[in-house]
Amino acid sequence: MNERSYSSIPSPCFVLEENLLRKNLSIIKDVADRADVEIILAFKGFSMWSVFPIVRESVTGATASSLHEAQLCLEEMKTKAHYYAAAIAENEFDEIAKISSHISFNSLNQFHQFRDRAIAKGISCGIRVNPEFSEVKQDLYNPASPTSRLGMTSKHFGEKLPDGMEGIHFHCLFEDSSFTLEKVLNALEERFGHLLKQVKWVNMGGGHLITRKDYDVEHLITVLKKFKEKWNVHVILEPGSAFAWQTGFLISTVLDIVENGGAKTAMLDTSFTAHMPDCLEMPYKPVVRNASSEIIPDKPTYRLGGMSCLSGDFMSEYSFDKELKVDDQIIFEDMIHYTMVKTTTFNGVKHPSIGMIKSNGEFQLIKEFGYEDYKNRLS
Repeated sequence: MNERSYSSIPSPCFVLEENLLRKNLSIIKDVADRADVEIILAFKGFSMWSVFPIVRESVTGATASSLHEAQLCLEEMKTKAHYYAAAIAENEFDEIAKISSHISFNSLNQFHQFRDRAIAKGISCGIRVNPEFSEVKQDLYNPASPTSRLGMTSKHFGEKLPDGMEGIHFHCLFEDSSFTLEKVLNALEERFGHLLKQVKWVNMGGGHLITRKDYDVEHLITVLKKFKEKWNVHVILEPGSAFAWQTGFLISTVLDIVENGGAKTAMLDTSFTAHMPDCLEMPYKPVVRNASSEIIPDKPTYRLGGMSCLSGDFMSEYSFDKELKVDDQIIFEDMIHYTMVKTTTFNGVKHPSIGMIKSNGEFQLIKEFGYEDYKNRLS
């Protein structure tokens, strides 16, 4: 499907490209097969369940961090969940236990609280640990500080794991490389090596950006094989971004051009705070197709403004080859992973539709959102 055909796509719309998703899945499956590890889908990064039948051709498991994600796993991935949450509510545990195969508890307190009920359900129990090492630069995404609320540091353990604990879980990466993973594993072995000898499985969490072009897949396979052989454990990875990395875009339309104080703003039918929140939270500047993220002198330059009333709902200047006008399309690249799962209906702004460009080039509209979707979130 070429850009000329995009006129058939409603605006705004998240558009997944099936061929690109299948390409990522083939890489992930190849790594899992050659390293003899289990790679599962993390719903927090990609929950577009309409394409789970495609995902299931290559990956059979998924990780959930809430009761609702676990329910989605059972219904749409057709399997019980690998479950981890920062805290589990007492009134939800029994339902979670029914639809989970593994539970990694965030604290020893919660492990002891729920251990007997979990084991009675045949669940394999683990504990999240904090190796106290991470190369994540943004504090918002760094789970490995010494004061982190996520996981237990080594000081919480003696020489033996509590009875009934079969696994260790950690998550210290954020869109990182296999070389960063190697450093994390060194820190894990230094602090928890005596406990690694006692477990059946190690869940290495997410943040493994296996499908990025410059990712050293061969090095990853070597690292994973070495770790498996050294500790004689089953290894699990649960990347979020890697599945949907560079698999699609968000298409939007210019509604107006506003000029104040020498700054031109192209007003769009989408919103950064509601539909692309990481752009403001991280923050990061998304790539816009056929535009430069850097100001180019003598070229038409615009801020891109969102529809909400939040003053900061805009992105700083992009330069274009020609003047923008009402009804022009603005295409934000790589907006499928994490972006879709974090959207809101703030201000009642229309939520983008969801669609897919299929392998044969045809566009399939999967879902549109309207007033009832906004109203039903409120009371």
